[in-house]
Amino acid sequence: MGSTFACMRIAVTAIFLNSGPLEGYGHYSMELLRELVDQTNHQFLFLYDRPFSSPPILHPRITHEIIRPAIRQPLSQAIWYHFSATRFVRRWKADVWIQPYGFSSFFSGTPQLTIVHDLASFHLPHALPWYHRWHYRLFTGRALKKAALLASVSRSSREDMQRVFPFLRSRRIELLPGAPRSGFHPLEWEEKNEIKNRYTGGQEYFLVAGSIHPRKDLMTVLKAFSLFKKWQKSNMKLVIAGRWAWQNEELQEKINSYKYRDELVITGYVPEEELNQLTGAAYALIYPSRWEGFGLPILEAMQAGVPVIASNHPALEETGGKAAMYFDAGQPEILYEQCLRLYKDESLKTRLITEGIARAQQYSWEKTARELNRIVEEFIPEERKESETTKS
Repeated sequence: MGSTFACMRIAVTAIFLNSGPLEGYGHYSMELLRELVDQTNHQFLFLYDRPFSSPPILHPRITHEIIRPAIRQPLSQAIWYHFSATRFVRRWKADVWIQPYGFSSFFSGTPQLTIVHDLASFHLPHALPWYHRWHYRLFTGRALKKAALLASVSRSSREDMQRVFPFLRSRRIELLPGAPRSGFHPLEWEEKNEIKNRYTGGQEYFLVAGSIHPRKDLMTVLKAFSLFKKWQKSNMKLVIAGRWAWQNEELQEKINSYKYRDELVITGYVPEEELNQLTGAAYALIYPSRWEGFGLPILEAMQAGVPVIASNHPALEETGGKAAMYFDAGQPEILYEQCLRLYKDESLKTRLITEGIARAQQYSWEKTARELNRIVEEFIPEERKESETTKS
């Protein structure tokens, strides 16, 4: 599907696409931008803050530029957004600047579309270093005011934005939800056995996937798994797959002295293909996060035919709908009860798999990119629209 108007010049902040292994923001941006480039005839300027071995998305209509300084703390982030990148975008004569990470340049004259994933820093400030807390508290509101147009990844996140910043109640905020990546799909019986043999000695396992930091609340999972092992005669394992991020000293101490340490498998960061396999072979995905804007891992597990037990954060309930099980965040006893229900009731598991696959099919990157393209084309100058209409 092509664009209605040709040759828009779209700048994109792409700093999460070359800053190491991709995680939440990076996966969202990669999938959405790749689809947007494929769907349209626009010219793109991707802006990075550090070198890379090869461009994350290769296409003849993308210009890749490295802008200094590298973003390592709030001061360098401010210089990059407000000065270095702003100057380059102005010289490139962009029609619009897509900001996929919830921040905007304060001094850019180019219209900015700012996509906000969540405001976790306002609700779980203890989960961030003090300088990041200070930075978000001081500058998020100003960044949102500066944006020509705002978007969010879920209705829940949009409503939260309007609660935290009342001035947004009169602002238009578009929805640009994520979608599962294509690599997640149901595995054949033989494939599942091969993965289980590789990671858990052939045993079934609950999976927790994603970077490991306080917001993900792995302590609740460990306590719930202890209850499961204590009361059930089961060889079930718990696999934790993700990068160790920050503030994990207490969790590491807990794991070192954990009664069921031999039942834990901690993989560290795993490449995407390996995560696809780990997810597809899991007995269930546990997603315990205390705060999210959307639930990509939930949809990816569902697409892989794997039941999901998630915390009852509004954005996760919005993502999973009735196709997932939920527990009160931070309540290991309730998480244990949900794990037990799933373990004891095969018909429940079958229903969740069937409904989960159908739920995942409701989301697509193609649909979200089409909506993004509709939004960015609003920024085409009127004289160019008239010119294009005359030509057609």
